[in-house]
Amino acid sequence: MDRKSFLKKISAAFIIGVPLLSLWNCSSSSEDDPTPDDMDPDGSTASCVDNGTSSSIGSNHGHTLTVSKDDVTTGTAKTYHITGSSSHAHSVTVTADHFTTLKDGSSVTVESTSSGHTHSVTISCA
Repeated sequence: MDRKSFLKKISAAFIIGVPLLSLWNCSSSSEDDPTPDDMDPDGSTASCVDNGTSSSIGSNHGHTLTVSKDDVTTGTAKTYHITGSSSHAHSVTVTADHFTTLKDGSSVTVESTSSGHTHSVTISCA
């Protein structure tokens, strides 16, 4: 093998091998590591029990929802009225299973009652 062939083979191995090594290193993770969805902007893990919740209401026009950290801790099913500044009423029911999911740091999505239309409501840890 001459020098030129040797350098080509080494270069090819380097070009292929380094990205594969990077992929292998990135693919290992622990289920206990927080995911980006579980992280606050400051890098800490979001906690519904410690910080309460925030809510996002799809196709919103004045509705609001507040789920307190006490409600999450209690974990008993509860119906919330989300009328807010809207001219019509909706409500959402958060079940005991939903509260368990929130206690675990994950978000839940529920559908509101109908008032000619419904809203998809996502509750996340603050």
